[in-house]
Formats: sequence, structure tokens, C-alpha cells
Amino acid sequence: MAERSFVEEVKKLRLSGGEVFRGEGILAVTKALLESGVSYVAGYQGAPISHLMDVLADAQDILAEQGIRFENSASEATAAATLAASVNYPLRGAVTFKATVGTNVASDALANLASGGVTGGALIIVGEDYGEGSSIMQERSHAFAMKSQMWLLDPRPNLPSIVEAVKQGFDLSEASNTPVMLQLRIRACHVHGHFIAGDNRRPKFSIKEALENPQRDVSRIVLPPASFVHEQEKVKERWPAAVRFIEERQLNEFFSEDADDIGIIVQGGSYNTMIRALERLELADVYGNTEVPLYVMNVAYPVIESEVLRFCEGKRAVLIVEEGQPNFVEQNLATILRQADSTTALHGKDMLPVAGEYTAAELLKGARTFCERYGRLQPLPVPAAVRKVIPLTEVAEIGVDAAPEPARPLGDSVHARPPGFCTGCPERPIFSAMKLVERELGPHHVSADIGCHLFSILPPFNIGNTTMGYGLGGAGASALNAPAGKRAISMMGDGGFWHNGLTSGVANAVFNRSDNLTIVVDNNYTSATGGQDVLSSNALNATRSTGHEIERAVRGVGVKWVKTMRRTYDVAGMRDALKEALTTQEKGPKVLIAQSECMLNKQRREKPLVRKAIASGKRVVREKFGVDSDTCTGDHSCIRLSGCPSLSIKPNPDPLRTDPVATVLDSCVGCGVCGEVSHAAVLCPSFYKAQIVSNPSRWDLLREGIRMRVIGWLQRGEAKRRAAYAF
Repeated sequence: MAERSFVEEVKKLRLSGGEVFRGEGILAVTKALLESGVSYVAGYQGAPISHLMDVLADAQDILAEQGIRFENSASEATAAATLAASVNYPLRGAVTFKATVGTNVASDALANLASGGVTGGALIIVGEDYGEGSSIMQERSHAFAMKSQMWLLDPRPNLPSIVEAVKQGFDLSEASNTPVMLQLRIRACHVHGHFIAGDNRRPKFSIKEALENPQRDVSRIVLPPASFVHEQEKVKERWPAAVRFIEERQLNEFFSEDADDIGIIVQGGSYNTMIRALERLELADVYGNTEVPLYVMNVAYPVIESEVLRFCEGKRAVLIVEEGQPNFVEQNLATILRQADSTTALHGKDMLPVAGEYTAAELLKGARTFCERYGRLQPLPVPAAVRKVIPLTEVAEIGVDAAPEPARPLGDSVHARPPGFCTGCPERPIFSAMKLVERELGPHHVSADIGCHLFSILPPFNIGNTTMGYGLGGAGASALNAPAGKRAISMMGDGGFWHNGLTSGVANAVFNRSDNLTIVVDNNYTSATGGQDVLSSNALNATRSTGHEIERAVRGVGVKWVKTMRRTYDVAGMRDALKEALTTQEKGPKVLIAQSECMLNKQRREKPLVRKAIASGKRVVREKFGVDSDTCTGDHSCIRLSGCPSLSIKPNPDPLRTDPVATVLDSCVGCGVCGEVSHAAVLCPSFYKAQIVSNPSRWDLLREGIRMRVIGWLQRGEAKRRAAYAF
């Protein structure tokens, strides 16, 4: 179950030439692929392009009508290798995945593809996850494009530019026989807008034709001596061909080129933010009309030397806006200007942050510094509050308004909010159980993995020592396979298991006779990337083969000690299973499979059904948990061992007790982990379960009436006894 359905939106993909297409950036990319005559598409989900895979999955009937093959690849490496179809045949193909982690996984296939080159257009759509909204290490795709000599497009984040970049990307690939990377930032993926649609095109050359007329060109295969020739081809033939194409098609853009003797060079993905900064400085308007000349690099690599020199000619200085480190573009521009003996001063990281996302605030500061330096703006006056904070006793004497003190930094007044498990998450009780085991056996080395379970490294669990990549939890603990008093624990999710973990982790552990424990968290789908189906999903998928059990796969590669926990919310059961795996005398790798559905996706599916049932007058029963304030001891162990966002504290109603008591907020989804933890850890019996009945029946009302009378009678009796002892 994907986190969002695009069934209605994909109908727009049938729009014909001349009609106006309105929608999200990801949907526009799919429409551009259809208009480009693509033959096949593959990919692996991951932010910020997960929705592109979801759109393609929901649009399979439209893709089939156009003769387009679509695959949900097992990994990014699988997706990249799919582009091999474009090496010998004039087939246009596109793949997509999250960068830079996806590019790293796909690197071997991409390097081979770039070495031999392509005949048909090959487009790699990369979801550039860099900056404040990222969940991965802070790297960029730019380095990989340079390393393998692939051209990198970074279009302005509006729908017409994105659609044009997709189409031009295929043409550029074919013109230079080189795969092309199209980089889409987070905001570009989700930007909304409109463009004039074109007609969908069937592929000029079909996959069926390729199968029936096989072609082979030994010079395209990466083997000596051809591999040595490939390097020469890249520099002497493909690069010049790409430069000619970029110049002739005017893929890069000049705005107000001769308006001033200073200018700004900006990569396309940062254009919108740059214009916003100039607008704030009253040097541009909301329509992009700017008083400062701009050179927009919609092609981030290669840098077109002739265009750079043309833009810099006659200018005193230019500012290059390039996010992150290393500053590849800035170094390239410096070389170009130096070799041309240009007198234009080049600024970049000296006026902008050395690393990190270039937000509107950062670009505003950098642009102001640059424009002030070259007389385009008057320096801002220093605020009185910065010059001197005037004591209130002096205000009346000098006859001026009191200057406010400088505001405190935001970080001083806003508490950090680290990521954590959702309310009702089935992975939380796994780590509650691990904390209980830790009480008995002591701490263990835990090799974490990519996925929601990585949140366990943060409070309140503080479990997890390292993480090396998607599905590499088991491999990350492989060095710690030695006779000792404890066993290492490694984690991975079902998505990571099928992506990489089965071979790199489990099979590797079998081969090397590991004695450690691997925990596979099975949510029935790839929860962290949006709920897409995997091999072990329970869903019946019309176009995918599902229902393949992880336990069978694990046993198939030779693991003897395997146990499946069907319900992770059973904290005591999870504790006992973990303890057994960590203390058993049986040698060899141990695998514990912990199964329960992702609560977030479950709520997405069930809440609309519940609302519909209530609205139609049907009887609906929902469960929620609460805390008896009179029983709660106030030590908050339940919160420390559970960490549920719905568990909080409130003032103690007992005037003789000062410690705040635990309380359950309205966001509770009734998963029951709080009660299970209290039972397993032998905490105070303060939790109770309540049933909320919507549209109750007559029998419900009768039972409730009887309950209230009995409870009222008992409460009155208790009140009388207390009153008697009060005197």
C-alpha cells in the first residue's frame, strides 16, 4: 500500500497537444516521459522521488497503451543496469532513484554504462536529497557525474523547465552517446504549476523489435582494449558533441545579460530562491525581471566555457551560487577565467556558506554582501540595539525611544525535536523489549540500518552504534564475529532485506559462520519509502509477485536458527525471543523476524473507512488507553521504556504528591504497547483500556446505564467512608 494514490491525477497523462496540464512536478515528469517516446522505465523508491514510482505504478494502463515497459526494481543497481537496453538499440529508457545513496548503490552499473556509451537516449532521474529536508549523508550527485563523464541537468524548478529538461535530456544523450542525469531537488519534485502539454508518443523502436533483431557491438562492451578507447571517446568525441548540443539548443539561460557590470551565475535548481533574494533587495520582481544579470546553468555539468566567458566579459565581478562542497563549479569557473586572462573577480564561498543548503535567508545575505561590495546597494545601517542597548533610566534623559535588545537565536528558544517513531509504531515495542533484555544481559553492540528503526539510536532507547547503508545492517556487524561473552545484534527492515540484506547480510553471515543475531523488521511493505510492496508483502498485487516469506528465504540460504514473531506488540514475547537468541548455545547465525504492519499506513487505510461508517450510522468501536492517576506512581518508567508520543505527563491530582503523573493524549491509536510494556517490565498497573462506541446500539446504552449506576453507587459509598474518617 503506497502512502498516496495517484489514480485520479494520472488521468491527466492522457492530455493531448495544446491542452493545459496542471499538477505536481513529479506528475509533469511522467507526462514528459510519455511525450518523449520512452520505451522503458525502471527505478527504486526513495525521497524525494518516491511519488514518481507511485505515479508510474498507478499509470500502468497508460504506459501499456504506449508500449512502455515499467518495473519496480529490486534496487538502484538493478534499475541502472536496466539501461543496458539502450547500449545497442535505439531504445529510450529512463530510471529513477534517490541520490546520493541511490547513485552510490548504482555506481558500478552507471560507470559501465557511461564507459561504453549508449545508442538510445538514457536518462537517470535523480531525486537530489540535499539540505534541510534530507534524511541522508550530505553529498551531491555532481561528483559522480564528473567522475563518470555523464552530463548533469539541473533545471529551474518550474513545470515548463522540468518538462523541457526531460525532453532535451533524451536528445542530449543521443547526440553525445552519453547517459544524462536529471537532478530534481526536493522542492522541484513537489512544486505545482502548469504547462502546455504535447501528444504522447509511442517509441520509434520497440522492445519487441529489439528482441526479434538482436544487435551486438563489441566496442561498446567494457573490456580491454575497448575500455581504454572509451576514455578517449568521452573527452575527444562525446564531450565536444555535448557542448555543441547545449550551445545550439541554448539549454542554459541568460537574463538581463547587459544590465549591469556585475552578475550572478546560478545553477538552475537554485534559481527561484535567488530571484526571491533579489526581490527582497528590490533588484528583481516576482516575475523574474532582474536588474542584476543572471547566467542560469540548467546544465550543471559540463560547464560551457564559451558561455561563461561571454557572460563575464566587461563585468567587474560575478558571484557563483553553488550549494555544498567541494565547490566544483567555482573551481571550474576560476580555471576558465584565469586561462582567459579575464579581469573579472570571482566570488562564491567567500560570500556564501561553505556548506549546507542555500535557503532564501542564506542567499539574501550572500547577495546583499556581493551587491554592497560592488556599490549596487548601500550598506545597511547598524541597528541601535546592536550599537548600544540603552538602559531604561537613560531613555527619558536623552529623549529617544528605547532600543530593544537583540533577539535571542532561534535555537535558544525552540527545543530540538529529533525524529522518532510514530504513535502506535510496531517497531517501538521491539526496542522496548531490547531495553528489558539489556537490564538482564547488559548492553550489546547494535549495527543499525536505514529505515524507521534507525530512530532507536535517539532517546529514549539510545540503541544503535553504526549504520552503513540500506540493507547493510548485517554486514556492518560482520567484523564483530568472534568468540566473546556477548553477540552483536544487527537490524534491517523488510525493504532493506530484499534490497541488499539477504546477500550482503544474511548469506554473508552463513558463509562466514557468524554467531551473531540479525533482527528483520517486517512491516509487509517498505514503510520508510512510502509503503510500496516488496516480495514478502501480504497484498495481492496484480502486476507483482508477493507473498514470499522472509523466513523461507533465510532458511534457503542456510540459516538454521530462525524465529518469527507475528505480533511485535507482544513485548514480553519479544523480550523472551531476544533473550533466547542471545543466550542459546546453538552456533551459527540467528535471525529473528519481527512482524507487524506499519501503523501510519494502517491508519491511512482505516481512518477514512471508520469516518465513512460513523457517518452512515453504523456501530463502530475504537479502543484507546488511559492512565489511572490514583494508581500511577509518577516514576515515568512507562515513558522511558515506550517513548510513545501519546504518553505525556500532567499535574498530580493528589495534593499530597508532587510528582506529575503519566497521561495518554487524544492521539492514542490503541496499539496497547504502553500496557504491554508495563506488564513485561512489572511496572505499576495504572493503564486501562477503554472502548469508544460510535452510534451505540440499545444493548450498548443499557450496559452503559447499568455500569454508571453501579460505579455511582460504589463512588458514593467510598465518599461516605472517607467523610467518616475525616472527623
